[in-house]
Amino acid sequence: MIRTILAALLLSASVPAASQSSPTSFPPVDPTVAALRDAALHDQYAWNITEGLTTEVGQRLAGTEAEARGREWAVAKLKALGFSNVRVEPFDMPTWTRGPESVEILAPFPQKLAVAALGNSASTPPAGITGEVVGFDTLAALEAAPDAAVRGKIVFVSHAMPRTMDGSGYSFFGGPRRQGPSIASSKGAIAIVIRSIGTDYHRNPHTGVMSFAEGVKPIPAGALPLPDAEQLQRILKRGKPVTMRLTLVSQTGRGQSGNVIAEVPGRDPSLPSVLVGGHLDSWDQGTGAIDDAAGVAIATAAARRIMDAGRPLRTIRVVWFGAEEPGLFGGLDYMRKHAKEPHWALAESDFGAGRIWRVTTKLGPQREAEAKTVQAALAPLGIVPGSRDEADGSDIGPMIGAGAPAIGLSQDGTYYFDFHHTPDDTLDKVDPEALRQNVAAWTAMLAVLAGPIEPEPKQR
Repeated sequence: MIRTILAALLLSASVPAASQSSPTSFPPVDPTVAALRDAALHDQYAWNITEGLTTEVGQRLAGTEAEARGREWAVAKLKALGFSNVRVEPFDMPTWTRGPESVEILAPFPQKLAVAALGNSASTPPAGITGEVVGFDTLAALEAAPDAAVRGKIVFVSHAMPRTMDGSGYSFFGGPRRQGPSIASSKGAIAIVIRSIGTDYHRNPHTGVMSFAEGVKPIPAGALPLPDAEQLQRILKRGKPVTMRLTLVSQTGRGQSGNVIAEVPGRDPSLPSVLVGGHLDSWDQGTGAIDDAAGVAIATAAARRIMDAGRPLRTIRVVWFGAEEPGLFGGLDYMRKHAKEPHWALAESDFGAGRIWRVTTKLGPQREAEAKTVQAALAPLGIVPGSRDEADGSDIGPMIGAGAPAIGLSQDGTYYFDFHHTPDDTLDKVDPEALRQNVAAWTAMLAVLAGPIEPEPKQR
């Protein structure tokens, strides 16, 4: 999960109260929409997709053979579920793969720590590199440091990311991962390790993508789990020189990814379609259950439930985006190929599998009644109305920025960053009841945006 979505969430949180939707009453909900919503609380499609993808494919690092197996699995599953026009739209991309990695304090208190390379980290030699560690409590402190204090050393950067329901801390406190390696390299560091961008105290480091600024020499970059980062801080505070041996072996190259696309054809193909989806790829440590097998499963299950009910007025397009984690490659490729096509709304599930608690919309002033209808349909699920001029999504973010209408269904992310980008992102972290609540919300949203739905004639 790239989480440009969370930058949007931050903006949403800052919208003045006057622009927030806080109606004292809702418009009436179509009985068909309500019935579809309530029936989806017993959904099994989403769990079956999530379980199947994580069990039968596992990790799906972008641009690798594992992600290719994920695409093959997705095509077979979508066809088996009865979707139409199932296909893969391939694209080429740069690849990065992880090799052996380790970190060890050699002095003054010899001990081993845990580490994971960040995506796009430069590689150390197979035997690693050794250097003195210089520590900074914040990214700002590193930025302010004179180059002489950093040159030739291994930089360590900490931070204080809080646990929040909407994950808004990730946008700001992700700086040590996103910008830290470039800043350290520009000051002459030989490597950087950071406190993981997470909220758990397991000894599981959080990986995640970063990129080096133009003209900056790539250096090895890794993340320590929170207990180990705090251990390193305590060692540094003893005031003695700290020597570290760091091994982060990796390889770069070129590979292929692709977007898997399927449709529920609408009765009127001339009308703009409704796009829903998530991303197929994952990082290579866990099996990508919450990031983002659950997301593609939620969107797909909702579309399938609409299909079960009949034929919607508008076409529903389901997209399992490829290569989101290393840089939104799938979303950008989709935009290049399809941005000129009319879209009635875009929506993406990419923040785990926690219960949805808020709906935001960006449909435009002329569609305010439709936005209120969506809010009304979701209210019985405990989902509060949010802003009507904001929406979010990682892969769909560029199209939203270009003016495409969109819906945001905000999930409870209180514990999301305990597992995000770690070996702990596995199926057991998905709550089946919360997953079904997600499907109910997405089904109701689709029934409003793509409907009305007409039952298919019964076969004689």
